[in-house]
Amino acid sequence: MPAKTTLDDRAVPVEAVTPLIRGVGVLWRLTEAGGTLSASGLERATGLARSTVDRIASTLARMGYVRLDGRDVILAPRVMELGNAYLAALGLPALLTSHADALADELDESVSLAVADRDGIRFIHQATRRRAMSLSFRIGDLLPAERTAPGPLFATEWTAAEWQTWRERRATDPEDRGFPAVPPQPHPSPDEDFERRAARARKDGWALDDQLIEPGLVAVSVPVRDPRAGGRIACVANVVSHTSRHTAADLRESLLSRLRATVAKMEHELREAPQPQSQRGAAPAGLAAWTGASKQELGREFVESLARGLTVLTAFGEGRTELTLTDVARATGLARATARRALITYEHLGLVRQSGNRAFALTPRVLSLGFPPLSRTSLPRIATPHLTELATRVHESTSLAVLTPSGDEIQYTARAATGRVMSVDVTVGTRLPAYATSLGRVLLAGLRPADRHVGPLSPLTPHTKTDPATLTTTLDDVRKQGYALVDEELEAGLRSVAVPVRDRTGRVVAALNVAMHAARRSVEECVREVLPELAETAGRVEGDLRVAGRFARVGVE
Repeated sequence: MPAKTTLDDRAVPVEAVTPLIRGVGVLWRLTEAGGTLSASGLERATGLARSTVDRIASTLARMGYVRLDGRDVILAPRVMELGNAYLAALGLPALLTSHADALADELDESVSLAVADRDGIRFIHQATRRRAMSLSFRIGDLLPAERTAPGPLFATEWTAAEWQTWRERRATDPEDRGFPAVPPQPHPSPDEDFERRAARARKDGWALDDQLIEPGLVAVSVPVRDPRAGGRIACVANVVSHTSRHTAADLRESLLSRLRATVAKMEHELREAPQPQSQRGAAPAGLAAWTGASKQELGREFVESLARGLTVLTAFGEGRTELTLTDVARATGLARATARRALITYEHLGLVRQSGNRAFALTPRVLSLGFPPLSRTSLPRIATPHLTELATRVHESTSLAVLTPSGDEIQYTARAATGRVMSVDVTVGTRLPAYATSLGRVLLAGLRPADRHVGPLSPLTPHTKTDPATLTTTLDDVRKQGYALVDEELEAGLRSVAVPVRDRTGRVVAALNVAMHAARRSVEECVREVLPELAETAGRVEGDLRVAGRFARVGVE
């Protein structure tokens, strides 16, 4: 007999893992809500008991997938590793996004890549323009096929059964409320209109969206066909604009040829790309080993079956596009029976599909697990919770800063202050001379000597280093030792220590510091007590940045 879950009324396989279904449901509801919901809001949205919601939230927080802030449950960057597993296994972003980005720069318009997700389309890359009127869709967003330009192209490959599924969805969801990324509205046209658009797309090899999503939004799309898969559509490249810049007809006349030229480059890339080296026999990942820890170590509120089930998704990735049950068990360190039940659960939820030869593959729906709200995150947003925790531990103000374009000043982009009577008083947006601050010296030390622009060296206090040769030596020392300590050079009585924050490539993109009055800690105490805490915090920020920035752009300001 099929079992039932409290998340919804659908029958689920007997061997499915109910805690895993519930945990996925919580991630879905958080994603639909933009990344934040109160525990009581999750209780209402999922239909689960409050105690169940609390245990799931506690487990996800322990895994780093959410953070708990008072009554709120907030998606954390670490959850993006689930979507990263799909994108890495898919392989298309690594091969094609540079061409999409180049086209966006050439046209000065937004360019996206989308894949088919059942009777919808889901974005796997966005190269957007910064404008007052700009594209708001994100990586992972799902749109109904009939309200997009890529949709008719994908529909040219639908089977009769898939067309029927689409018609049934249209009938049961007449306002597209199952697609949170688009504004709900009654279907403006009958089914036959989309059928005609698909037939036209099959004939023309391209398709238009003339304000189908909302007034003013227009787009033109061309399919990217995979020569290695018999010419089937791998994804669709899409140029999006606004009617204040282009009409739909103008898009076709002025931009279609350049879009087609870029698609030709993408298809050449697919044709020539070497097959990724198989990693199906890889050892268990760190997360797999961690979720295998004892229940006593992880706590009574930890839902082990949820954590182990989520680990199964991270078994996939580059070189691990399709995995057998044995492969999944080996990659996760789970027993075959445990891995099998997780795969059965995911197949039921539409997150995994059977790909033949007893193998499984992730589906685009994995991107619905927290990816869209975080795909446009920024380094300050990533760092702020970590800064707050650091400030609480060391009882001093903490900050994140970047170099300004001129290179001779720093700009504060995130802060966490303490409640002391006497504390460092700067705000986000404040600019200070780089040469006289610990943050600035870390950032300058991260540059090649030829790229350092320190500006005029003025004595701000009697202790300020103003000799260029001395400053150069100091920056070289900072680069070697990995931190900078500035003692009363910016302001009398102010002492601070800073460390770099590096991106996935190892490039210094920001700096993190702790600042205090000199009377509270000696220089030696700063190095002994504060520096280790600061370095650990920077490591956590960098870990989140590596996950968030793997396939999405992370702004540093």
